Amino acid sequence: MADALQTTYNRLPVAFERGEGAWLWDTEGRRYLDALSGIAVCGLGHSHPKIGCAMAHQACTLMHTSNLYRIPLQEQLARRLCALAGMEQAFFCNSGAEANEAAIKLARLHGHRRGIDQPKIIVMDGSFHGRTLATLSATGNAKIQKGFEPLVEGFLRVPFGDSAAVAEYRNDPDVAAILVEPITGEGGIRVPPEGYLRELRSIANENDWLLMLDEIQTGIGRTGRWFAFQHDDVIPDVVSLAKGLGNGFPIGASLVSGRATDLFLPGSHGTTFGGGPLACRVALTVIDVIQEEALCEHAEQYGARLLRLLTERLAAHHGVIDVRGRGLMLGVELDRPAGEIVRAALDRGLLVNVTSERVIRLLPPLIINDAQITEIADTLTDLVVEFLEKTEKHRITA
Repeated sequence: MADALQTTYNRLPVAFERGEGAWLWDTEGRRYLDALSGIAVCGLGHSHPKIGCAMAHQACTLMHTSNLYRIPLQEQLARRLCALAGMEQAFFCNSGAEANEAAIKLARLHGHRRGIDQPKIIVMDGSFHGRTLATLSATGNAKIQKGFEPLVEGFLRVPFGDSAAVAEYRNDPDVAAILVEPITGEGGIRVPPEGYLRELRSIANENDWLLMLDEIQTGIGRTGRWFAFQHDDVIPDVVSLAKGLGNGFPIGASLVSGRATDLFLPGSHGTTFGGGPLACRVALTVIDVIQEEALCEHAEQYGARLLRLLTERLAAHHGVIDVRGRGLMLGVELDRPAGEIVRAALDRGLLVNVTSERVIRLLPPLIINDAQITEIADTLTDLVVEFLEKTEKHRITA
């Protein structure tokens, strides 16, 4: 019964029964085009046969042993991810929030190694890093922090995309790290200025800070590269991953290099379920499929096409502030709250969501095809135009 659930979500009145590729079917048999991918999770779409086979085989072989013992599949996954990212070591957990918790702990270890009693981390306005107490404190959204005070101390907030504001903390001896999303997800699909990450890398190098990137939403092919930082040709000290890494199976990862290497020692961090054989087998298969089907390149190409279609049809329309994104991570920002578009899209068989109140967020699966791109663009264009016309009439008559 739904009333037995704690009310942590305002759920839409639909329940899905099965999925295939970019499509979902509800319990009434109606089909929906999924332009959200479970919030950037199901990059390979739903019910990918290779994922299902790998999961079933591993579940019938070995699911869990604990990290008290070697886990060969975990070691394989660490090598694969580090090779793809240019990083050196991996720690596996169960979610993005856990991966960011690991990053925060690494920053504090780095600070204490430098002799800082109370290390600080520079974070960004409008960021989202999770809902655990520390990641909530790092998040730049007062609305979701309300009621959970006192928050964890040690975070310094600056505007996203403003490297000069970060540089102003050069003389603060207690700063140990920078934590930033390469593109904000919950914060409205904001793409920073060209060279932003390179500038942060330079500032971090000059001050012996860790550069820590939250790639939970942007990573694993979403932006047209394996990792969004690869668009800027930088190597961070810490990368947080989750979402698309398991294509629906829970897994998170913290990759480290440079100053962050070997900060964790036996006993300084751990996890009961993280990096188990089943999760790692699934993630290895995700990587295999992305490579075999060239899905990073696919995401770049098809994301550019969707961005072009939406820009051509909407950018000059009154009420549309911006159409932006990179790869298959796009946002249409309106000049008014747009939450009702989510329900209207659902009624027309399209799954989207609205973040930051005014930004329609699109995160289609990496396997999206031409016809589906066209359907997303056609349906969303109609929805936005109808919504703006209706709400403009209400404004005039009010």
